Amino acid sequence: MVFPRQKLLAQKREAAEARLAPLALPAGGKWITTAREDAKARLSAMGLPVRRDEYWKYTDPASLVQAEAPAAALFDDSDESEVFDTLDPLKIVFVDGVFDPEASDDLAMEGVEIALLSEAAKADLHWARDLYGALEADGQSPVERPLAIFNTAFAAEGVLIRATGQAARKISLIYRRRDAGADVLLHHVVKVEAGAEVTVLEHGPAGARFNQVMEVDVADGATLHHVRAQGRDHERRTAAHLFARMGERSVFKSFTLTANGAMVRNEAVIWLNGKGGVAHIAGATVGEGAFHHDDTVFITHAAPDCESRQVFKKVLRHGAVGVFQGKILVKQPAQLTDGYQISQALLLDENAQFLAKPELEIYADDVKCSHGSTSGEIDPVSLFYLRARGIPEDQAKLLLVLAFLAEALDEIEDPDLADDLRPRIETWLRRRSG
Repeated sequence: MVFPRQKLLAQKREAAEARLAPLALPAGGKWITTAREDAKARLSAMGLPVRRDEYWKYTDPASLVQAEAPAAALFDDSDESEVFDTLDPLKIVFVDGVFDPEASDDLAMEGVEIALLSEAAKADLHWARDLYGALEADGQSPVERPLAIFNTAFAAEGVLIRATGQAARKISLIYRRRDAGADVLLHHVVKVEAGAEVTVLEHGPAGARFNQVMEVDVADGATLHHVRAQGRDHERRTAAHLFARMGERSVFKSFTLTANGAMVRNEAVIWLNGKGGVAHIAGATVGEGAFHHDDTVFITHAAPDCESRQVFKKVLRHGAVGVFQGKILVKQPAQLTDGYQISQALLLDENAQFLAKPELEIYADDVKCSHGSTSGEIDPVSLFYLRARGIPEDQAKLLLVLAFLAEALDEIEDPDLADDLRPRIETWLRRRSG
């Protein structure tokens, strides 16, 4: 007799076998070949995700696991300035997943060591050896994340960033797309040494299908700020994975802005392993039509006196679908935990949909944890208040939408970064309302 779970596992393994059969692991030195072979073996045993998996029941993974990337029409954004360009960051540019040295800056910078994965992979030893694939592997329990394993095995490019002090400039990873069928894998590793601080920015569509992993190790007393603006291509598909391990009194703050796209799945797994750590992760999403956006977050408090915040806001209309799956796990040693989680959706018409699964799992006694999830339309009382003061209806709705998204944007600690993103959100909303 075949039980349902065994049948499901067999189905997932068959899908993985078919997907992996024509692929060869990228060439590299001993350290990365070992990591890639281990990942391939783990994926063969686990299989690829299907809709019946618990954490995929709201999002169909079919287009993310099929052999060929679905073609996605190129989006013309030539009339807009590049995100974060006015902040003079160090630019690292990828075109269809390939490093573009002509468009990139010199990678040498005070306080930071930067290398390309393709170059570091040629060596038999590298500092990234202890991190590449290791945090991703830890993040497979209690929830399986097979697309991240696939990335570890087959990603041939990415950036390895090691901050040893105060970074002289922000680092901007820019993803450009020229091929309507580009199927892109990028794997980044960021190591922030004790007491160091760095800001990593990301923006651009990357590919018709983009599978990304970022593994982050924030040591004692270190700080990492991460701000991401995902490209506005209407037909792109993205599966992004963030794994972050935090030390004592460390700080990690991540914010993502998403506008449009056929399907976006952003996963984050964060471990607060040192006393006094602070982890904030937030997102603001605006989408319409054939738009599916999924934020799946898992934060583990394993040490005392730590703080975590999850703040996610989605504005949806014309059939767009938003998903939030967020969990706070507080282990027994994590006394004095302060955990906060909020997910909210503003539905601008009756066709939009928001699906939420907030979770708390607490084994400590002295904690302060809360979570909440709401969805609804624009408050008619607030709208009437603004209309009564002579503000046109479209402008009044725009003001209320921007106010709704403000709590998520406030999670960006650097006001210059927040000020760069706010007008872009307003421009998107004005275009759609016009």
